[in-house]
Amino acid sequence: MKKIEFYKYQGTGNDFVVVDNREKSLDRNDRSIAQNLCDRKFGVGSDGLILIENHSEYDFEMVFFNPDGSQSMCGNGSRCAVKFAQFLGIIQNETTFLSTDGIHEASIEGDIVRLSMHDVDQSRMQDFSDHLTINTGSPHYVLFTSNLKDKDIKEEGSAIRYSKEFAAEGINVNFVEKQSESEISVRTYERGVENETLSCGTGVTACAIAHVMHGGKSPVKIETLGGSLSVEFKLTEGKAENVYLIGPAKKVFKGEIEL
Repeated sequence: MKKIEFYKYQGTGNDFVVVDNREKSLDRNDRSIAQNLCDRKFGVGSDGLILIENHSEYDFEMVFFNPDGSQSMCGNGSRCAVKFAQFLGIIQNETTFLSTDGIHEASIEGDIVRLSMHDVDQSRMQDFSDHLTINTGSPHYVLFTSNLKDKDIKEEGSAIRYSKEFAAEGINVNFVEKQSESEISVRTYERGVENETLSCGTGVTACAIAHVMHGGKSPVKIETLGGSLSVEFKLTEGKAENVYLIGPAKKVFKGEIEL
């Protein structure tokens, strides 16, 4: 057993256990660590585990795990990682770092982190008659709906996530209600968490792109259960370019745990 120092960060209610792993105190290949730390009954409890590690070419590497030990890109987690890297003194107000899906840039103003996302072209999106699928670093199913507040997101989201089409690989499921040309409300069922979360960064990015594809305007303000985010980009011939996810990231507390 060894004591591990960790921090808890949250970005619009998406909460993460964050560890400075530059000295390799945790084995990044041991996915059971994420399962244990993220457990809300027997561990710290979170929507994911983030390890900050050194990198020879970039300011740092962010290693992200879902609570089930799987890995993916996490938009809100990336914004929290950037704030943590600033807290550690690795960066000041700007950074270039490596995440699960490649290189990202970010800038910080107070608690607000502006994170670059990858361009999304037509090979990463499909527009069906009743929904869209868009990959923004993680795969997302986007469904426009009404009466969003009354939805049973866990039941309806899991039915899609575990349907024959998506069960093997999994997919995040987003329910979107249009509020205006430039504002939407979103609730998300996340794979890996296997439940509704208060916010999902890659999810709101996918929803914002879908909204503009269907007549909305960028930048898009997104209301989630955990707070407000915004996504801005240019949509040209079906391709979303210069995509940015913008919102708060805050430290909650520091602690120690034996592993």
